[in-house]
Amino acid sequence: MSTLDWVVLFGTLALIVTYGIYKTYGPKSLDSYLRGKNSMNWWSIGLSIMATQASAITFLSTPGQAYEDGMRFIQFYFGLPLAMIVISVVFIPIYYKLKVYTAYEFLENRFDLKTRTLAALLFIIQRGLAAGITIYAPAIILSTLLGWNLTATNILIGSVVILYTVSGGTEAVSITQKQQMAVMMGGMVLAGIIVIQMLPISFQEAMHVAGKMDKLNMINLEFDISDRYNVWSGMTAAVFLFLSYFGTDQSQVQRYLSGQTLAQSRMGLIMNGFLKIPMQFIILFIGVMVFVFYQFFLPPVVFNTVQTDKLRQSEYAGEFEGLEADYAENFEQSKNSYLEMLDAIDQKDEGRETEIRERIGVLKSEQKAIRDEVKDLIVTNDPVAETRDTDYVFMRFVMDNLPKGIIGLLFAVIFSAAMSSTASELNALGSTTTIDLYKRSVKKEASDKHYLNSSKLFTAFWGLGAILFATYASLFENLIQAVNLLGSLFYGTILGIFLVAFFMKWVKGQAVFIAALMSQALVLFVHFSNGDMADGNLWDIGFLWYNPIGCLAVMLFAALIQLVIPPKHS
Repeated sequence: MSTLDWVVLFGTLALIVTYGIYKTYGPKSLDSYLRGKNSMNWWSIGLSIMATQASAITFLSTPGQAYEDGMRFIQFYFGLPLAMIVISVVFIPIYYKLKVYTAYEFLENRFDLKTRTLAALLFIIQRGLAAGITIYAPAIILSTLLGWNLTATNILIGSVVILYTVSGGTEAVSITQKQQMAVMMGGMVLAGIIVIQMLPISFQEAMHVAGKMDKLNMINLEFDISDRYNVWSGMTAAVFLFLSYFGTDQSQVQRYLSGQTLAQSRMGLIMNGFLKIPMQFIILFIGVMVFVFYQFFLPPVVFNTVQTDKLRQSEYAGEFEGLEADYAENFEQSKNSYLEMLDAIDQKDEGRETEIRERIGVLKSEQKAIRDEVKDLIVTNDPVAETRDTDYVFMRFVMDNLPKGIIGLLFAVIFSAAMSSTASELNALGSTTTIDLYKRSVKKEASDKHYLNSSKLFTAFWGLGAILFATYASLFENLIQAVNLLGSLFYGTILGIFLVAFFMKWVKGQAVFIAALMSQALVLFVHFSNGDMADGNLWDIGFLWYNPIGCLAVMLFAALIQLVIPPKHS
């Protein structure tokens, strides 16, 4: 990176953090620290909700996923507007009526203390791990691209977030997220415009290339329970995930509990529901345009060039250089075939177009075989090396092709996204630990100042824990899928508890508590016995379906258990 890039990167981050601390500096009560003085208007809430969900993983993994798999990931979000409407009608009015600090306070009011504590613990387990991933995900990519030490990068991201989150609480998180969202979306849109302008073909021709290579297929109506992303999972299984995440996850609930009024909170949530799909579309489309770009400009054999640089210094250098030469020769044939295909499309010669597409398919298979050979060499040279490079695609493109200053801005996008989502998670973990565990079950009588300081200490504790987890984590198959998987393991059970509370008034605390434990055990059993049935697993189920399985299991088990529990008589 150039000096200008470093100035843009650190200048942007310093301005955001300084502004957040400056705007929220001063004495606070527990209420203002956790609910931000109920000062947020609807668009601030909407941006804060979007920034909380849009972690660095979104901007690292999503373009790479589109590069590899096309636009079909967007189907995951099709059920989001429906979920936002349900939460606005059912969840938020109850939270406002009870004036709760956390979503789990409501469960004690409806059931009992142990059910509240169980739901809070399930949230803390999964969100505590997710906070580590949201730091680790950008850190491992950024440390690789910038040549930084991974542990130092984890500590840098985590420490900056801890600084302003502990200092300003919920209000600091919400205020900084507005600036972070401006940087994130502004940087991504600018990158999208630049990549389109850099294409050696017209935009219409680029769309032809993307379409013929199946990168623009957004709708899959085929029902396949093992497929993570199709219309059916997006409109059913994903709805359960969104209901739980936005309706019961304290990192999101805390965003709209800081609203000025019930109406403002509802409008903020609805704003998120209808802007999130266009936002994801833009990010995925940028990934598709990067794919088109690399059909006409030679891409790296493996996008994680740190690993290939190690190969150049190893005893396998000669073999690697031979594979690189084969890859470059294949690329030239592929590039010429694309130009021929565009000519056939222009001439409306469908027979010739089909023939060329088949030829491109063969060349793509050969490219993949060469890449696989290089990855095998990487592992032979370094057995612990990570060869999956999807998460490196976008930032590798940025570093290799974008002008000075823009590179620094795009790195600021990744850092801002990491900070925004991590800040919300730490803020929520500190609140839940203080309100649902410490204040309720450990130290029940203390001053407001004591609980305020406790919340700050717990926020810092979870921040240090997230840094520690990130330092010792290992790279998942795909970072964005790792976060969704982690949530799906627990969200179904938590949502089931809340839906029983809302709609099954005759079910009591003992029944729902036992049902929740049984449901969580069932989801974990399904997950650990899941996989390709050809490998001897019991079933092959996409992890999004864990959400309805867990939720419906709680409701079914609670109903059955309540029927056999004898009624209490006064």
